[in-house]
Amino acid sequence: MNKYTERLFNGIIKENPTFVLMLGMCPTLAVTTSAINGLGMGLSTTVVLVFANLLISIFRKKIPDGVRIPAFIVIVASLVTIVEFLMKAYFQALSDSLGVYIPLIVVNCIILGRAESYASKNGPVESMFDGIGMGLGFTLGLTCIGIIREVLGNGSFFDMPILTDLGFTPIATFARAPGAFLVLAFLVAGMNIVRKKMDEKGKPLAKPSGCITGDCANCTSKCADEKK
Repeated sequence: MNKYTERLFNGIIKENPTFVLMLGMCPTLAVTTSAINGLGMGLSTTVVLVFANLLISIFRKKIPDGVRIPAFIVIVASLVTIVEFLMKAYFQALSDSLGVYIPLIVVNCIILGRAESYASKNGPVESMFDGIGMGLGFTLGLTCIGIIREVLGNGSFFDMPILTDLGFTPIATFARAPGAFLVLAFLVAGMNIVRKKMDEKGKPLAKPSGCITGDCANCTSKCADEKK
């Protein structure tokens, strides 16, 4: 497996932001009332992730250490503004459905975490593939949760009725906040089973560490050196 394929595999499976690292929980729980919402939010975040990683990697040697976080936020905010305008222009219904959670991509811990821990230390191509992998992993997580909640809560699949014609009575709980927690819990439990099996095979999944958890002892970022 080459380094680019490895970055994709890590983001989608080994270091999945939703089911392994448990990052970006706010949009994960809030917007996944339907599959299209989950897919739209995930792809929007992926676009920002890829270009943020690319730009931060390109300018990593030019950005002074003392202002790197504000600089990262400016880059991410600019990209989010562009994505928001494009969605309002071409995907108005989806933009209205996602609402404030599109602008809030600016403070998504996945994006800032990858900028600090990976893009600021690696080349543009590797950073871009890291963004693609993490973005697709996030999209996969949101879409899976959205599909389950939509099917059980509305009896539809990507807004197409599939169960209501069969006499299925939608379970309203899954269309509300408690349903998001229930679905996430079962999917994370499933991932933990997969983690256990991979541990037994000697191929353990990544465990969250470093900036995303405050674990400075295992962090390789510049801020960790400053604290030491």
